[in-house]
Amino acid sequence: MFRPERIVERKSTLFSIVVAGVIAILAMPIIIPHLLHGYHLAHIFLHVGGITLAVFISVLATFAYYRLRTKRLLLSAAAFTNFIAAEVVLLVDATWPSVFDIGDVTLSEVGHLLTFLTLGLLALGVFRND
Repeated sequence: MFRPERIVERKSTLFSIVVAGVIAILAMPIIIPHLLHGYHLAHIFLHVGGITLAVFISVLATFAYYRLRTKRLLLSAAAFTNFIAAEVVLLVDATWPSVFDIGDVTLSEVGHLLTFLTLGLLALGVFRND
């Protein structure tokens, strides 16, 4: 009998599902239009890989939080979820540079701020005493 909890227990299956899901979602709008762009495609795949790993670790951290209910795990899950947002912003900036800039603030700067926030949340989780 299939139970969704078993997917989290088998991390290789979960990782395969996450990789397939992220690539399926990003294939049409981002990956396929840049297939013949050489190093630009490598840059895009770098961010796709970052999104994939961030989603995988976010899912693991979220399920760990629901099992143990500690604030350290909550901060870790929030940090990795924030890292997904940072990678998405940086992927959009790598795919369509200067199209979605917010006034004088570039998406690259927003992505770096989100990455810095991720590091801050992880630091809070590490140094927190539960």
